[in-house]
Amino acid sequence: MTHPDPRRPRRAQGALETQVLAALHEAGGPVTAGWVQNRLAADLAYTTVMTVLARLLAKHAVTRRREGRSFVWLPTADEAGLAALKMRKVLDGEQDRRAVLASFITALPEGDEQVLRELLDQATDED
Repeated sequence: MTHPDPRRPRRAQGALETQVLAALHEAGGPVTAGWVQNRLAADLAYTTVMTVLARLLAKHAVTRRREGRSFVWLPTADEAGLAALKMRKVLDGEQDRRAVLASFITALPEGDEQVLRELLDQATDED
């Protein structure tokens, strides 16, 4: 069993998911968990990669299909979708969603605020 190196800082929550998704995007096609493991780091355990892929599958951020005796993995979201997934994850972890959203909106630069207003108007029109 490998023990964590106390000199090496822990990854931030979600950082490994982001790295795995980035590797899947770079692949440009279906790849195995072993390919992802080799792409990311030699010291990353295969089981860790599989755990991250399973979490991403549960979040609908990746898909998989069986090829031979193993699965190949594909991202379902583009970079914007990945960022939105991270934002929802943070928001879901907060008790006062309204306060978080209010703080987020008031801190937006004017240009971003206008884009958000346009997107909200567009979403309302589509309902």
